[in-house]
Amino acid sequence: MGKGDSKTAKGKRATSSYGNARSHTAPKATGAFAAPAVKKTATKSVAKAPAKKVVAKKTAGK
Repeated sequence: MGKGDSKTAKGKRATSSYGNARSHTAPKATGAFAAPAVKKTATKSVAKAPAKKVVAKKTAGK
């Protein structure tokens, strides 16, 4: 995974070559990720009480 690795962008820069790891053009953004995920409203959302922290008791000193 260094300069000699021809499958990584770092290796492509070291050997001054191009390929899938280092292409000339940036990939175009598609609309697939633009829409937010739809939340289901039919399910109940039960509010859970926060977990209580247990404090360790100190033992008596000498």
